[in-house]
Amino acid sequence: MRRLYAAAVLILAVKGGTIAGVSRLLQDLLNRHVLAGTIPGGVALLGAENNAEVVIAGVASIGGDPMGEDAIMRIQSMTKAITSVAALRLVEAGRLELDQSVTGWLPELADRQVLRDPAAELDDTVPACRAITLRHLLTNTSGYGMAIQASPLQLAMAANGTEAGPEPPATGADEWLRRLAGLPLAFQPGQGWRYHHSFAVLGILISRVTGRSLAEHLAEDVFGPLGMTDTGLWVPESKLGRLPAAYRHDDEGLVELEPAGGGFYAGPPSFDVSHGELVSTARDYHRFARMLADGGQVSGQPVISPDHLQQMTSDQLPAACKTADSFFPGFWDGMGWGFGVAVQTEGARRGRIGWSGGLGTDFFVDPDGTVGVLLAQVELGKDMWSLVDQFQSLHETS
Repeated sequence: MRRLYAAAVLILAVKGGTIAGVSRLLQDLLNRHVLAGTIPGGVALLGAENNAEVVIAGVASIGGDPMGEDAIMRIQSMTKAITSVAALRLVEAGRLELDQSVTGWLPELADRQVLRDPAAELDDTVPACRAITLRHLLTNTSGYGMAIQASPLQLAMAANGTEAGPEPPATGADEWLRRLAGLPLAFQPGQGWRYHHSFAVLGILISRVTGRSLAEHLAEDVFGPLGMTDTGLWVPESKLGRLPAAYRHDDEGLVELEPAGGGFYAGPPSFDVSHGELVSTARDYHRFARMLADGGQVSGQPVISPDHLQQMTSDQLPAACKTADSFFPGFWDGMGWGFGVAVQTEGARRGRIGWSGGLGTDFFVDPDGTVGVLLAQVELGKDMWSLVDQFQSLHETS
């Protein structure tokens, strides 16, 4: 059996401590999980301010080349924080309003029907009592989202290709939205919480408001000002050598989902992916997270206003939306949701914001300015959650 080695990049910036000390802790953490077979590689960042040290170990794929400091990773749902900032910038430019109906740009979502109960038959509906707004999209309260419990709606989403899952988009943005709009809402807008789909809709909204693809808009309006030169909705062909392999655990160990330098994100797709998710690097995402930690500014220049940053990073959900059937068991214990990020509301990590991506990525920003980023390319599951939990435990906010 081929032995697995770690592939890791550690960017460290430590406030009130030594960089070397944190380096050793992170190195030990990743080495333990490599030896346990959790990951064949990853990238991690932990620290405050802009001091940085990079530590590299291992390979980008099992039996492949060494991991580079500039590895480009599939960050999946860590995209949500970025598109939230993009939307808030459009609000500040006067092109959108938080509580304005989105149907002027997304006519497919006009005149919604709502299930009487999330588990009801698809024709057991009532008219929506309000339109879907930008705020609903940012807070996952639009009425669309993952159906955790078995139901006719869950079956219908699987049948028409709108079910959320680990696979990348199979249809273009407009066709995906048309299919989604053919289904009823699980609840009245603003009166429940369901994960994921609101942010795919948000990407399409940004595209239509700006009159260009989400990829083009983010490149100019967000990635340019932040210096995120390696972030996008796909990896350019000239950079494919920096794209690691992706894996999933099964009973036999790690199974390759996409090869290094290949798969869905390798080169531009054949259809519009304004409803899709990003690839990025540790350095790029650090720039984005540091902007949040630094009050929404980069080098003294505002990216989003203090008011919008405060809303984004504080719990925006009423207790009535945090139902047991809305997400995984125990998720809402000491947890809230802002705009595109989870917000810890209790305990030693109170005030921490962040989120994870389905292929083993995670980030957080603490009230004291500490930023953590963990990028691996192994689908989240029991083994990966252990790594994520231990990574997050390396810094407590109080």
